[in-house]
Amino acid sequence: MYDFLSGLSVLEVSSFVASPTVGLYCGQFGAEVIRVDHKAGGLDYDRFMLADNGRSLAWENLNRAKKSVALDLRSGEGRELCVELASAVGQCVTNLPEKSFLNHAAMAKAREDMISVRIMGWHDGRQAMDFTVNAASGYPLMTGPADWDPETAPPVNQLMPAWDFLTGAYCAFTLLAALRHRDATGEGAEIRVPLGDVAIGTLANSGTIAEMLFRGGDRERLGNAIWGAFGSDMITRDGVRFMVAALTAKQWHGIVEAFGLEDEIAALEAELGVRFADGDTPRFKHRDRLLGLFQSVAGQHDYAELEKRMAAAGTTYERYRTPYEAAQDPQLVGDNPLFGRTPDNPSGVDYPVARSFANMPDKPRGEPQRAPYLGEHTEQVLADTLGLSSGAIGKLMDSGIAAPSDENHDYSKTRIMP
Repeated sequence: MYDFLSGLSVLEVSSFVASPTVGLYCGQFGAEVIRVDHKAGGLDYDRFMLADNGRSLAWENLNRAKKSVALDLRSGEGRELCVELASAVGQCVTNLPEKSFLNHAAMAKAREDMISVRIMGWHDGRQAMDFTVNAASGYPLMTGPADWDPETAPPVNQLMPAWDFLTGAYCAFTLLAALRHRDATGEGAEIRVPLGDVAIGTLANSGTIAEMLFRGGDRERLGNAIWGAFGSDMITRDGVRFMVAALTAKQWHGIVEAFGLEDEIAALEAELGVRFADGDTPRFKHRDRLLGLFQSVAGQHDYAELEKRMAAAGTTYERYRTPYEAAQDPQLVGDNPLFGRTPDNPSGVDYPVARSFANMPDKPRGEPQRAPYLGEHTEQVLADTLGLSSGAIGKLMDSGIAAPSDENHDYSKTRIMP
């Protein structure tokens, strides 16, 4: 953790991926992030996969370095408390509907400079999630083997919810932009960020929309080849599959040297009347001929031998790993200063935990923090943020409007275990 955002508090009323990511990133930079959930847990509280004690590993990792407040959000009193907390904090991140009890007008009623960041589905109010947005984007129909029939080939979804994580990061940026604007002008802000707009807008920013309209049709499937450049997967004699990429002159020279194909490349250039060192266009246009040359060499060597040659030549490459292999890889995880450990996780599982992705060489990253137990900070936040007395908090607890920590609750008896 860094302390760049120390002194800043953010209220988060959210679930699933995109919205909790906002608070996660803010918390990693020192902000106090207060997550408010329904007292039985939000919609994502038991999201798969579950540890042996029934606690979600996904929830645990998206909610690190946060405080947890548990309220009865199905009751009018609990909802009023949530709105009061948002107004008292002054900035709120949520993915609740804009017409919910936590609408901007309700929060701003007691605070004119209120900042709210709301993650939506589509701009017109329709619901959406990462996989449905991805289906609309067109990307799954550009993914898959090059020899699939375009008329009958199925879509191939990506496993990582990229739009969710991109939206979360963008919302963290918009929150800080709104805070800077308020510091300068005293004005609050209501910000709505549709997940669908992040996806389709990214297509526009990447040039994909312009490309499709310019060409008057869809791009062909390329398998694992890199669009517009030279790069693809290859397989060695001992069956190891790896990826190489050559987007720059240095990368191109590195792969040619590693594979010892100087003469063959020169002959192909003479045949085709091109210079592959000139840029992406000739390498991409003739990618199949080039891949045939490189694959012929890869198929004659075991990976360990070829890897030494690629490393020595400065080739840009990486071996394909399963996620389980990646999790155990010393270079990626074990010896990577990005990771630390929090052995006191609510799940009871001990595993590597990511610190802030940003690395500041002159500042220590600090140790990552565990996720809270649901309701672990209910009493503290109600006292510190709303100034409620112990007696008032006790009444809220007795009436079920607020709930304490669920640390001692055994979810293994109530949830379907893996």
